[in-house]
Amino acid sequence: MAEQHTREEAVETVKDLIKDIKVAMMTTVVDGKPVSRPMQTQETEFDGDLWFVTLKDTDKYDEIASNPTVNLAYAGKSYVSISGTAEFMEDLERKKKYWNPIFDKMLETSYDDPNVVLIKVTPETAEYWESGNTLKTVKKFAQKLTSKDSVGDNDGELNDTVDFNKPNK
Repeated sequence: MAEQHTREEAVETVKDLIKDIKVAMMTTVVDGKPVSRPMQTQETEFDGDLWFVTLKDTDKYDEIASNPTVNLAYAGKSYVSISGTAEFMEDLERKKKYWNPIFDKMLETSYDDPNVVLIKVTPETAEYWESGNTLKTVKKFAQKLTSKDSVGDNDGELNDTVDFNKPNK
């Protein structure tokens, strides 16, 4: 069973797990089927929302407009799966802040192009699997192998779920 975390604890946990992972696989839903693509996370200091840059004339724009439910999967020293709701934002100053010269070439435009839009994802839940701490992982699996519990039993140490909708204390 997942531990109970406040929103503040959920934000801090996820912030720590994804801080060094620049790209997420963003999954949208099209006709009931998941579709994923890599997206570069723009917000360097995770405060509870995740930001991405895209163009309006893309499939992902249409998919999010039809169904704003998304999933973000991060893989690095840990694995994090974030379920949430996406919305489009037209914040020119934020676009300028997040703009990278690589986007000029990759998107063939500039941040002030009206076709450029921000995607803001508001997380609802995040599930994570810690794999970055090898000693902790090996120790936990050794304990599981020498006990009557199965390796898949969730004890919240290597795998847990946090809820962003739980109020702070």
